[in-house]
Amino acid sequence: MTRYVTITLEKRGVTCTARLLDDAAPRTANAVWEALPLSAQVYHGKYARNEIYALHPQFAEQDPGPENTTVTPIPGDVCWFTFSGDDLGNPAYGYEKESEHRQTSQIVDLALFYGRNNLLINGDQGWVPGNVFATITDGFDDLAAACQDLWMGGARGEILTFARGREE
Repeated sequence: MTRYVTITLEKRGVTCTARLLDDAAPRTANAVWEALPLSAQVYHGKYARNEIYALHPQFAEQDPGPENTTVTPIPGDVCWFTFSGDDLGNPAYGYEKESEHRQTSQIVDLALFYGRNNLLINGDQGWVPGNVFATITDGFDDLAAACQDLWMGGARGEILTFARGREE
């Protein structure tokens, strides 16, 4: 069975569809599917380049661990990253001073990549491989345009929502 999720930038009213990669990343795909829907403030990547993401308190009973990892995501990749609250504590990241995810032991970063030439390296942590658990199949062009608008127009007040889509 093929499972799909919808990914929406709520304020901008843009939605895309992504196919879960159950064969390549079964633990990660299932962890996300079981937790949906998930919504949180969206951020635009500073280091990875063409990335938007949302941070969530750990929602899976067990972290999926590395599977189908990459440090060079391509347009349409949807990735899972796990961080500790301390990993994101550097003020250079630009999160609000009393951010809830800095007070959480584990944080799940759900990200999507909308352009080329991404490199997952961080000056404080080094390489940051992510689990590619889905790929965008529909609505990519509109989403990419909205992501570029997010970069230039600002992310404050924008919500990124992941929800269950269809199953085939």
